[in-house]
Amino acid sequence: MNGTEILNFFGFEVKEEPTSIYPYSPVYRVKYGDQDVVVKRTQSRAESVMSYINMLKDKGINVVTPVKLQVENPQKIEDTNFVVYPFIEGQKYSGKDNEIYEAGKMLGQIHSYSPVSNSYNLLDYDVYDFNEEEVEKSMEAIIQHATKAGIEIDAALRTKLLESVANQQILYRANLPHIATPHDFKANNLILIPEPFLIDPDNATWIPKLFDLALALLLFHNEHEEAPDRVFTIDEWDLFLAGYKEYIDITDEEKRCWEMAKQHVFLDEVMWLMAEYEEDWQKSSQQNLFKSLIQIVLDSADYKLV
Repeated sequence: MNGTEILNFFGFEVKEEPTSIYPYSPVYRVKYGDQDVVVKRTQSRAESVMSYINMLKDKGINVVTPVKLQVENPQKIEDTNFVVYPFIEGQKYSGKDNEIYEAGKMLGQIHSYSPVSNSYNLLDYDVYDFNEEEVEKSMEAIIQHATKAGIEIDAALRTKLLESVANQQILYRANLPHIATPHDFKANNLILIPEPFLIDPDNATWIPKLFDLALALLLFHNEHEEAPDRVFTIDEWDLFLAGYKEYIDITDEEKRCWEMAKQHVFLDEVMWLMAEYEEDWQKSSQQNLFKSLIQIVLDSADYKLV
């Protein structure tokens, strides 16, 4: 199905095939009366996500919610759910200290508003089944891509990832608090007006709070032209965490599992990113981010929760 057909389903009459404003998936900016809106994919549990983000909006979180249309919004088109959100004008994140602090505050607020159970019926995180074969296959691809880019991969990375595979059941059995979260909380999903406004809540998930925090540490600067091409510095992480902890506490069990959680999220969210997209190794910004990510998974002891 092409972009024109998708837009027509929502009542937007366009004759020429629209161009996506996002390179990695279809996101179309169109006019709805005097308002600019975006049409984009959402996940399989679309109604659950919309109920959840409407709750966040009612609590005062700056987050997009579906635009009221003459037709259903969101709606399923063939096998994919699409939604229409308002287009949010503002500045892009640039890595300033106040932006980092405010982003941490926002994530802390979002986590603090989570129900104690998965009452919104969000997708339930259950990825604890990586095996050694997957690591070996991914490492082979990563080394191949890196070699073409003139980069040598430290052999210790393989050892760390295999350790993560062995630790999965410890994390699964740990008493880690779970939360509802938009997930994928990173700079390119935020617009500054000047406070952060979340423009992509469509990965909403029920997940250990610690994993969501680890993902922000690792991939907050991913795929963002204005952001630094690296993970947070230790000082920046302390700033982000200071904002976060204004609204929510971190348990002793979370502190105990933090090192394992960082490695697990690398295994789940970063390993495939490095293995899947060879072209990213040819972009200097992503290449630098990847090198920074490898460094942090090899030695992240200074990135604490206290």
